[in-house]
Amino acid sequence: MTSKVPSILILGTRGIPAAHGGFETFAERLALFLAGRGWKVGVYCQDEVERIDRRVRCETWRGIELIHVQVASKGPRATLEFDWQCARDAARRQGVCLVLGYNGALFLTWLRLFRRKIFTNMDGIEWRRPKWGPAARSWFWLNEWIGAWMSHRLVADHPVIADHLATRRPRSAIATIPYGGDPVTDAPEAPIRALGLEPGKYLVSIARVEPDNNILSIVEAFGSRDRGDMKLVVLGSLSDDIPYHVAVRKAAAANGAVVLPGAIYDQAAVKALRYHARAYMHGHTVGGTNPSLVEALAAGNMVIAHDNPYNRWTAGAAAIHFTDTASCAACMDRVIEDDALVAECGKAARVRAREAFRWEDVLIAYENEAYRLLGVRAGEAVAIDHPSHA
Repeated sequence: MTSKVPSILILGTRGIPAAHGGFETFAERLALFLAGRGWKVGVYCQDEVERIDRRVRCETWRGIELIHVQVASKGPRATLEFDWQCARDAARRQGVCLVLGYNGALFLTWLRLFRRKIFTNMDGIEWRRPKWGPAARSWFWLNEWIGAWMSHRLVADHPVIADHLATRRPRSAIATIPYGGDPVTDAPEAPIRALGLEPGKYLVSIARVEPDNNILSIVEAFGSRDRGDMKLVVLGSLSDDIPYHVAVRKAAAANGAVVLPGAIYDQAAVKALRYHARAYMHGHTVGGTNPSLVEALAAGNMVIAHDNPYNRWTAGAAAIHFTDTASCAACMDRVIEDDALVAECGKAARVRAREAFRWEDVLIAYENEAYRLLGVRAGEAVAIDHPSHA
């Protein structure tokens, strides 16, 4: 079968419209961008059901084919079932396959069997996260290797990730493409005032509440001394069944100036929280170019970041850095007391976002990678052969 229209299938997210995280937001942006430039775009969406009555169904949303895949299991098993069913379905369809993440890379072998072209965003180094036990770490490590070798091209979202992937594949197989952020130049005050906050009178953290994101250290640092009328806002889901979350709640309760609103999915409210913050707290220790940090830069936030190569490259001159609870508290002191520092870093944040993390540049880079796998230059007519297999 031959098609004159370039086609792409996006796998590895829970689906669009985006409602979950950075990969879903990226998938939505890329899908809309490519559809607007003449691509046929399909995005796989996970439907968790009690009983499977229709494994795959399709609908059209804003010119994009949403391929809904039903799974009847829960948790990690549901994710693996979904990844496998997506690979099975994608093998029968036209298009280059863009895979976001490598946690189910084992199933890419099926796509290669059907001679599909694959490029994979390898995300962070998941097996290094301290929260995983030996079995999970082994699974992620194995799938990282499989993803690296089953994909025709690899995408790293950060130079340090590219360096790591170069220990698995030649650098010629790796493209470095970061995440994007939308400039935020204004935002209403109502969403922050609804939380009892005032513009410029709070620090904000927006992240999963996990040890490798240093949330507990941030809360303890803030509560280590009197902060006057300054508050700390920590966005993220908290569960009474998770000891680390319980510890965060306890540390926050010891200081009445820590606000824990849970997870907020209203993007307008999240943008307002960033825009009106005095500084953005970023405690991530593993991963690449973190989407939330990029969005903070685009909102003009100065950043207090954990000191590691990921954060130093991403934030550049917009950040000051900490290594532990004591140095985090000292950074907070500087930010609260030094208006000139806040203004200087905020200006640097916008410059960094504009120079390195423009969505247009990011999306065009992904389009060029897809064209590269089709063996043509961008804008040329595309003829794709799709051999059938028994």
